[in-house]
Amino acid sequence: MPSKDFERPLTESGRKEIEDIASSLLDLHVGFDRVATSPLRRAKETAEIVTSIYEENGPKLEIWEELRPEGNKQETLQRLSKLKQDDDVLLVGHEPYLSAMMGEIITGGSSAHISLKKGGLAKIQIHSFAPKPSGELRWLLTPRHLKRMRD
Repeated sequence: MPSKDFERPLTESGRKEIEDIASSLLDLHVGFDRVATSPLRRAKETAEIVTSIYEENGPKLEIWEELRPEGNKQETLQRLSKLKQDDDVLLVGHEPYLSAMMGEIITGGSSAHISLKKGGLAKIQIHSFAPKPSGELRWLLTPRHLKRMRD
């Protein structure tokens, strides 16, 4: 049975913050081929806001069970590995799941401490999925960074 936290919606201020972040990304010409989201309500609402800001030629919205807070990172990585190599995918999920997965990718399987704030974004370029996922952190932005870029 899902907890009440799983069904909690975004607050009005949270919605506004995501709208501002998505608009900043669009202004910066940061594009996505798809937006993959956890099925939890706040994550889905976040993903829906992003795709609506990008409008009709924007990214395709997909719900990935693997992105639940208790999801399996290996299943998420396996799903990512099946996409086209040059696809840009925005993952909308939960902490500490996403930052732990990013840390494993950029260290080749070890752990790295990455602090991903609510509404924060990171770009990881994945070089390989086998034998272990490896890649590099291209950028990490907080909501404050994105707001300052718009001002």
